[in-house]
Amino acid sequence: MIQVNVGSWDRWLRIIVGLFLVSLVFWGPKTWWGLIGIVPVLTGIFRYCPAYTLCKISTVGK
Repeated sequence: MIQVNVGSWDRWLRIIVGLFLVSLVFWGPKTWWGLIGIVPVLTGIFRYCPAYTLCKISTVGK
């Protein structure tokens, strides 16, 4: 089982920003770069960020 390292406020911020970036594929500049938003959406949903693990960061409250 993976260790949760993304807290609640961080989770919702990631999901909102990720969905905004994905929406740029359909509205706005209509570029494929908006698909990079899938990464924060997935890290928000699973509450695990590999970059946080490498940097030994956790936004989960004690």
